[in-house]
Amino acid sequence: MAHSMKPSTIKLTCLLTAGAFLISAPIARAQIPYVPLPFSSNSSTAQRVVTAVVIAATIYAIARYQATEHQRQVAEMRARQSYARMSAQRRANMKAKKVRYIAVDTEKGAKTSPKAKRTVMIYDTQTQKVASNTAYDVEKTPAVGTTAKIDSYSAEYVGSGL
Repeated sequence: MAHSMKPSTIKLTCLLTAGAFLISAPIARAQIPYVPLPFSSNSSTAQRVVTAVVIAATIYAIARYQATEHQRQVAEMRARQSYARMSAQRRANMKAKKVRYIAVDTEKGAKTSPKAKRTVMIYDTQTQKVASNTAYDVEKTPAVGTTAKIDSYSAEYVGSGL
């Protein structure tokens, strides 16, 4: 015999699960890729919450630390090259999405986590400089061209930019 759950129970369960995801990374914030929400305006709140939790489950683990001078130089060089080669259309799309930062791969350093697939830094396309001296170890990178949330930055991931 199948039992159905009340929508309020589903909502509460999903909210608690989402809260657990957010609380589970106190050392560093999560990187959540920009994904258009695949639900219509006539879907129920429970469906929206479940969808949001599924999207939040695609979190990329990040560790953060102060970058070395070499990491900063490599990130800045790659970011400048990448941004200079971006098409006018891609730049316009970034501006339309209000994305002023790009996330660029840099060299791994002595502080890099052994689990890190890549080390990235954030580059500010308006000031044409690295946004901060923070390096982020990324266990799983988003696809190139994807907008992701890294710390307080919403940045388009450009990979190594080469």
